[in-house]
Amino acid sequence: MPAANSNSDLGALFDRHIAREFADFDVDATMETMVAEPYVHCVATLAGGFGGREVRRFYNEHFINQIPKDAKVTPISRTVGKDQVVDELIVSFTHNTQWDYLLPGIPPTGKKVELPHVVVMKFENGKVAHEHVWWDQASLLVQVGLLDPENLPVAGVEQARELRRVAQGREDQSTAATIGWIPGD
Repeated sequence: MPAANSNSDLGALFDRHIAREFADFDVDATMETMVAEPYVHCVATLAGGFGGREVRRFYNEHFINQIPKDAKVTPISRTVGKDQVVDELIVSFTHNTQWDYLLPGIPPTGKKVELPHVVVMKFENGKVAHEHVWWDQASLLVQVGLLDPENLPVAGVEQARELRRVAQGREDQSTAATIGWIPGD
């Protein structure tokens, strides 16, 4: 019988899942890290899917196969609980391909983007059961030139840069390296 999720393993499971998405660009390998009927919910755009078939379709048509080749995930902080991991991270990329999970139906703008995210990933029996993915859509729209921040209380790339700056003041810098590879894989 498989052991229950241990806190020390959940972070590695999270990292393995993210690597299948952002380093391998592999839908099948990503789905193998998940339970048979997972769900993914992107809060800002309502993108994602419920159940294995919808999640696979989302990954194929709107997420993994649209990830810009220069996309990087920079961890900022991690909280590990009994059966879930909450990561604060920055996704950086050039908007040179349509990426529907962030900007549904918006053609490439060629703009550089640095976008803070919060990902809540729950695990069951060593596999991802669900993901809740959060980001500030106004910041993204400013960065790709679709929203003028002049008279609005919004920030663009400054959000990511300030988050990075304040996070560098922490004593534990173990999560401040960019994921292009995952330690232990």
